[in-house]
Amino acid sequence: MADNHTIARPYAQATFELAKQSNGLAKWSEALDVARELLGDGQVAQFLGNPALTDDERLSFIADLLTSAGSKSSILAGGNKHGTNFLKLLLEYRRVSVLPEIADHFDALKAEVENTIDVTVTSAAPLSMAQQKTIAKALADRLGREVNLETEINENLIAGAVIRAGDVVIDASLRSRLEGLANALIT
Repeated sequence: MADNHTIARPYAQATFELAKQSNGLAKWSEALDVARELLGDGQVAQFLGNPALTDDERLSFIADLLTSAGSKSSILAGGNKHGTNFLKLLLEYRRVSVLPEIADHFDALKAEVENTIDVTVTSAAPLSMAQQKTIAKALADRLGREVNLETEINENLIAGAVIRAGDVVIDASLRSRLEGLANALIT
């Protein structure tokens, strides 16, 4: 059986092309982000998997859920013919469960077109704004893309930082260096 990312890819590509043609990349991205959050909940997925529900009941439930989430999800909450048809298609082919992965692929396609990349910097202590700007500039120069920097704290790192930018991981943490030293001493 195919994994969810394989199943999600063509749906994300089709949705991306539709959003791009209608100059609605930001609106679709926001709506898919809300749907990812709501449908990523195991209880919602379990409810939608109930075989006693019809597709119309599922669609109504999803639309109500998205409507209650606010205006960011209006494209999928019945405010857009294409959004409603998208949800109907997912329901018809029993693909609603892959909506979080569709959102992930959509975001990746959007970032590629906009020449941006999401970067997470995990450090042992909070980074100052100056440090964040320095890291963002260095990564933008190295990757040739605009950087959206997010920071996290992990006290287990001892010192240093781990930077994740897509498939690129730069591990400059003291913990990693100590583990490397320990491995070298053991062999």
